[in-house]
Amino acid sequence: MSARNIELDLASIRERLTASRGKEYWRSLEELAEAEGFQEFLHREFPRQASEWNDPVGRRKFLKLMGASLGLAGLSACSRQPPEHIVPYVRQPEDLTLGKSLFFATAMPLGGFATGLLVESHEGRPTKIEGNPEHPASLGATDPFAQASVLTLYDPDRAQTVTNIGDIHSWSSFLGAIRAPLAAQRALKGAGLRILTETVTSPTLSDQLRALLADVPAARWHQYEPVNRDRVLAGARLAFGTPVNTIYHFDKADVIVSLDADFLTCGPATVRYTRDFFRRRRLEGSNAAMSRLYVVESTPSNTAAKADHRFSLSPGELEGVARALAARLGMQTAGPAAESMRQSPHDNWIAALARDLQGHRGSSIVIAGDFQPPIVHALSHAMNQALGNIGKTVVYTDPVEADPADQLESLGDCVHDMNAGKVDLLVIVGGNPVYTAPADFNFAAAMSKVGLRVHLSLYYDETSELCHWHIPEAHYLESWSDARAYDGTVSIIQPLIAPLYHGKTAHELLAALTDQPERSS
Repeated sequence: MSARNIELDLASIRERLTASRGKEYWRSLEELAEAEGFQEFLHREFPRQASEWNDPVGRRKFLKLMGASLGLAGLSACSRQPPEHIVPYVRQPEDLTLGKSLFFATAMPLGGFATGLLVESHEGRPTKIEGNPEHPASLGATDPFAQASVLTLYDPDRAQTVTNIGDIHSWSSFLGAIRAPLAAQRALKGAGLRILTETVTSPTLSDQLRALLADVPAARWHQYEPVNRDRVLAGARLAFGTPVNTIYHFDKADVIVSLDADFLTCGPATVRYTRDFFRRRRLEGSNAAMSRLYVVESTPSNTAAKADHRFSLSPGELEGVARALAARLGMQTAGPAAESMRQSPHDNWIAALARDLQGHRGSSIVIAGDFQPPIVHALSHAMNQALGNIGKTVVYTDPVEADPADQLESLGDCVHDMNAGKVDLLVIVGGNPVYTAPADFNFAAAMSKVGLRVHLSLYYDETSELCHWHIPEAHYLESWSDARAYDGTVSIIQPLIAPLYHGKTAHELLAALTDQPERSS
């Protein structure tokens, strides 16, 4: 019976209301009228068979079935997770107090360059990252990449297993499968072996690579990163005849001229440069005057947001500005770009820039952006020399990279050899060149001509999909290694936790190519 079909006796309802005393509440007129069938409707109003729950036997049976269903659902969910064994300490470590954090010094490599860190750990699990105040590349500060790297450690989308053409295998299976191809390459002195890495500054890794190349001298080592410093090194070669590493001391500079250099955001020294720059901008202690920052650029940047004077140009005009500024500083420059600048409205502020730089000889900096042409970098070096900044605000050292090669040219050589059928074994250590290589290289098509392809990476990506073997890479918080900072400081990378997914490091993969395949990092 539906509650809407219950017939109401309005006369009896009025009579009941007249006789009522005090406040009374009803859910509906049907309840007020105490209509026939209404109580039966209430009895069946809620979920089917709910009334049977009052029966102890029926209720017990219902709870049994529901409990079993929930238990099976939970069991199936647990089966998809990696096994975890949680047991209390039998012997608690001496320096561990439950609930109290510990801090470990390590370093994070980014683009090959190290940043010193202090990592907070709770009961053996890294949880928070800060800068190491005693490391020259950070001085206690960090950047967003370091802060977010702890999330990468726990990312469930990381590669978790060794795979061969999509099938899960073990590390031992990989060592066994690669033994015969390596033996064939040793007989050929490595003529068909190519190793492609990202930028390498690690002394240990570079030593392994050189030892491997000494064993198989016909093999080739290539480097490539999509965001590299090729133009910086090319500019140094143009100015000095050899690649050098340039270090800027922004805390000692009174005037800074940036030629499209976003040094507060980009580059291997950005954390240190940011601290030095703002230290000089604070009026405290013996610092009686702030430094002055001029930015010449074509695209708004974070560095320009802090500039005292910003000059906006088209990308094609920047070389002309550099030449015109160098000419104003007394240097001989040539080219139509410089001549056009002398006759343009920009000449007025270029002259003002030159006067300010000349008034601060030995305490100024001219810095070019990483992606400016080599000639702009060479002009920057020449202007710093003319202003007497060398040895004061600008210092030159040997290259930090283990092999400061032109990475785009190096990748092109690798692609040429693959297309020519000269590569039998390709080992890719990190990176995702199928995705990041220039489109005109058609890296994927060239790589398909290689007989055996191996890829080490944190994620199973586009390059992994086209390789025969994919090896999960250990996170830097899980591995032993080393790397150099922007100024050449060697920094030790120490693990805070055992590899969550049994990942391997670049050191272990290179050891697998030698006669000591089981060496650990």
